[in-house]
Amino acid sequence: MPDSFPNGTGSALGKALAVLEVLLDEPAALSLGDIAARTDLPRQTVHRMVKQLEENALLRREPGGDSYSVGPRMVDLGVQALTASARGAPVRRVLENLVARLGETCNLGVLARDEVVYVERVECDWPLRIQYHVGSRVPLHATGIGKLLLAHLPARERRRLLRVLPLTRLTERTITDPAGLEEELTAIRRRGYAANDQENTPGLIGLAVPIRKPSGRVIAGLAVHAPEARLPMKRALEHLPALNDAARELEAFFAEDLEGLRPPAPAAARTGSRPAADRN
Repeated sequence: MPDSFPNGTGSALGKALAVLEVLLDEPAALSLGDIAARTDLPRQTVHRMVKQLEENALLRREPGGDSYSVGPRMVDLGVQALTASARGAPVRRVLENLVARLGETCNLGVLARDEVVYVERVECDWPLRIQYHVGSRVPLHATGIGKLLLAHLPARERRRLLRVLPLTRLTERTITDPAGLEEELTAIRRRGYAANDQENTPGLIGLAVPIRKPSGRVIAGLAVHAPEARLPMKRALEHLPALNDAARELEAFFAEDLEGLRPPAPAAARTGSRPAADRN
């Protein structure tokens, strides 16, 4: 189980957090038995915690089964937490430095159900630019960050989302065929970045790279976008090293924030009397 909530925490809140952290760390839904094994909590306790969390939409029961995954309210809270974290001076400073280096607008976005939400954004100084604001929502299938986040979802979750996602044609370059989009997502995973070549707005291009948790899971995307006339895709690709450098800086800040949210472990865990596995 995660070392932040070892058995013996005592409080109901600590046990509920243990259940949530296990599910947040797992790409697939878990049964009650799986959750009990990973948290080292009695099955009866896990059943009670899961029921309460489900009633509050923090967890959801998978259709046709007895397994559970993160619920819609937990997704919304996660977006709000990352937004609050992104407002911190170090995170914004990284984006400001990146914009100064590239000369174009940069965004930090996360997955919120079936859309991308911008949790931080720094505009360039050019008069010709597309203006969004923090909290703006853009489509998954036609943006760099959106395709990047789709590409790194667990396969089952990605397939389920693609079955219901409206692949609306926004420009003549928008990918509207599910099979074609899957091919694009495979290519994104292979090359490590996503490109938006006028798929959302005519004349606008974008490039996005992943931001990961220490475990390797992608939690956000960092993107630059600009008018194609000012930054052709070939030249935009030359900025990939700068984007990746900034992404690594942001990963370090987010890792520190996530660590700070965890309650201290009991003395037994700190002194090493019981083993702990780092699942982050």
